[in-house]
Amino acid sequence: MKMASNILSLPFRRTHAASLSEAIKQYISSKYDQHPDMFTKDLETIDQLRTSAINALEPHSSGIRKLQAYAAQLVWVTGKFPVDIGVDFTWYPALGYNTSRPTSQNNLRFELANILYNLAAMYSQLATSTNRSTSEGLKTACNYFCNAAGVLKYTKTDIVPDMRTTPPEDMDNMTLESLENLMLAQAQECFWQKAVKDGLKDASIAKLAASVSDLYSDAGDYAIKSDFISSEWIHHTSAKHHHFAAAAQYRAACDCLEKRKYGEEVARLRDALTCVNDALREQRYINKAVYGDLNGLKNRVTEDLKRAEKDNDMIYLLPVPPKSELRTLDRAKMVDSRVPKEVSESISMLSENGPLGRPLFTKLVPYSVHVAASIYVDRRDRLVNQTIDELEDLTTKIHEVLKSLNLPGSLQALEKPLGLPSSLISHAEEIREKDGLDRLYRSIDETENLKDNDRRTYQEGVDLLRTEAAEDERARRKYGTERWNRSTSEATVPKLFAQIGEIEGYLKSAKNSDSLVHAKLKDNESLIRLLSGTDRDLEKYVPSSRRATMTAAVERESSKLRGCLNDVNRLESRRRRKIEALKAKAKQDDINPDLLKETARLEREYPMQTIEAVQFETIFDERLTQYDVDKKMVQEEELEQQEIIKLLRDTNTAFINARRGDTSTRQREQALQSLENAYFKYKEIISNLDVGRKFYNDLAKIVGRFRDECRNFVYQRRAEAASMES
Repeated sequence: MKMASNILSLPFRRTHAASLSEAIKQYISSKYDQHPDMFTKDLETIDQLRTSAINALEPHSSGIRKLQAYAAQLVWVTGKFPVDIGVDFTWYPALGYNTSRPTSQNNLRFELANILYNLAAMYSQLATSTNRSTSEGLKTACNYFCNAAGVLKYTKTDIVPDMRTTPPEDMDNMTLESLENLMLAQAQECFWQKAVKDGLKDASIAKLAASVSDLYSDAGDYAIKSDFISSEWIHHTSAKHHHFAAAAQYRAACDCLEKRKYGEEVARLRDALTCVNDALREQRYINKAVYGDLNGLKNRVTEDLKRAEKDNDMIYLLPVPPKSELRTLDRAKMVDSRVPKEVSESISMLSENGPLGRPLFTKLVPYSVHVAASIYVDRRDRLVNQTIDELEDLTTKIHEVLKSLNLPGSLQALEKPLGLPSSLISHAEEIREKDGLDRLYRSIDETENLKDNDRRTYQEGVDLLRTEAAEDERARRKYGTERWNRSTSEATVPKLFAQIGEIEGYLKSAKNSDSLVHAKLKDNESLIRLLSGTDRDLEKYVPSSRRATMTAAVERESSKLRGCLNDVNRLESRRRRKIEALKAKAKQDDINPDLLKETARLEREYPMQTIEAVQFETIFDERLTQYDVDKKMVQEEELEQQEIIKLLRDTNTAFINARRGDTSTRQREQALQSLENAYFKYKEIISNLDVGRKFYNDLAKIVGRFRDECRNFVYQRRAEAASMES
């Protein structure tokens, strides 16, 4: 605590150099599609701003702008990056008895709180260094103290509660309240001193002095409840409280003399002397300037009291009221905690030619928008994939019906008793073009690699948590719970530990799904291999049959059945086109312009409010309504398919009845149908493997984030443990 004549100023907090630009650069590289080289100038500027701000340690008006400019950018970038960006900011306390023991936090809000504290200290030191022997100087000092109080109040109400971590130990509520009231007391004292200098009436000066006394009293009360205010300062505020209580009563006594209230004059002078003596009980702890002020006031009060008592005893003979009957003095508080607009509205002052400079990283999509866009994409994709899954389920159902009816094999065997049906040749060519079994095995290998990588990343995070928990438990046994009084690891971050079970569940569920796909491939492997071979291999597998006698009834019913199968093919073809159209629609669905527009509005209307993804929920809901038509389309497809299946069953029954007793094509039917079934199983397995690959790619982001959170948590816990051990 720096003592300047008879008032106090706040000392600066000190820090070490830290590369904020490097952390931002790495974050952009890992989390955004944009390349960090796009922001080279901004990265250089943010470091320059920090260097200027942390070196503003002398009372000079230029230091105000340096601190304000850096603070404004910190507020701005917290809308684009997470507060735990990856820089350990180290700051030394300015108050209390542990000013050589630093605190480190990976937290942009922690950095902002320290910068704002130094801004308050800068205002207070400018106030104490101002020439207070003139009315203009007193007015300037008063304004500086009000600004200091405003910045401290803003830090207490708007910054510290939003830190998401433990605030610096000397920035608790009691300490900040005490600091704020101290600054207000000294601002009011400047106003009182100016009133004295300007020759205001005694009654007015008494009201001003009473308010000074109240504010010093509040500062002292909060200081006693703080663990970080020095006893020297507590004694100082106590002395000042009593001093100005005495000054208020003295001026009230002067007013009584003017109004010929001689008995009340004596009573107030006696109370003033009592207050001065109360203040002088602190003389061992206060500085010479404060002690000199008190002695000067005591001498004046003593002399006036002697004169007043003598005059009243000998001349006026008015009763002297006891203190309990004296009317409480009125107050005239002329100061308040004034938050500079450069602090409370800092974002509005960031522009190309703005007073606090241009906002940095404007071309970078804000972090909250990035999160919101990811949430929307996830919801949209879930909705679209659900719609596609429902359409594909319909297709699977119709193929199950065809398989149960032995179609199209029974019809193909009748229509083409020799050679291969054109549809079978087409299916075989499609499988060959897709590289047959080799594609399936490659896809399985890729999926297994993705799964192994996910498992390793997940296990790395789990091992970090378990190792740290074991370290913490060993330290608790070693030092005892009284010294090692922090919460257990799991109690500190229950959500992080809960993810262990969640991710393990994902992996087990995926393993079961993978096993089903592998079994499906094993069951159909030989026929898929046959389809990916040559036409000659297929001809050997499919037996020829003698040409059946085509009665009029058989010819009529087979024609109807062929028409039904063509309807099924058209339905499938149209459905595939709808699925592709839906995928294209989702791919072109870019929500970013809407999010950026809404972000600009929020930043404009609520500049100090952290923008969260939840604020975009209305936009999400509105945009997702465009997929309502697709959900309705699924219902229409289902109704149409039910009608086609009913007609197909009826037509197939009539076809079978017309051929009753004809078994000439039975073996050929079975061979053709088994190949048809294998073709659709091949497509089904490809779809299953694609889903699996996407699942493990998506899981990679989850386990990567889980591991990074584990690393950050373990790093913070070990740093905290090292501090506790020392």
